[in-house]
Amino acid sequence: MAKKIITLFSVLCIFLLCYSSKAGEKSLLEIKSPAFENNKLIPKQYTCNGINISPPLFWSKIPVTTKSLALISDDPDAPMGTWVHWIIYNMPPISKGLQEGVLPLQNFSHDTKQGLNDFNKIGYGGPCPPSGTHRYFFKLYALDTKLNLEAGATKKQLENAMKDHILAQAELIGKYKK
Repeated sequence: MAKKIITLFSVLCIFLLCYSSKAGEKSLLEIKSPAFENNKLIPKQYTCNGINISPPLFWSKIPVTTKSLALISDDPDAPMGTWVHWIIYNMPPISKGLQEGVLPLQNFSHDTKQGLNDFNKIGYGGPCPPSGTHRYFFKLYALDTKLNLEAGATKKQLENAMKDHILAQAELIGKYKK
């Protein structure tokens, strides 16, 4: 009986260590932009009122077991529901970010791909709210796999493919008002 209790206790301890490790990883990942601070205004050049190029984004503290990174940028304040502005996935875990003005290409080196935004285009579509101040979420995901998705995937397809593969996530929020 004592041996069973010790075995059960050991299994419980191992489970808790694994769970704590994964939970700890979720809080490590960071995403930032030199163009704007979290919860601050996105400069006009990155919007439909400017030259509509993607902002520079940089990340750090990627979990060591990461196999790929994915980014979803969307606006939950859009009048017709959340509006998707950018989807990019299968970025290599050694990448440190994205430079300003990522081209609207479907495929990049290292199998990086871009998805279809709600403007029905590949690549980045900047903030363009019809009225009021909107929030734009740049959500970065560290994944334990490379995704088997073709270029041009939708947000829903990407989220379905990422399910049960997210090691860590981080977000940066920018705001914009016309």
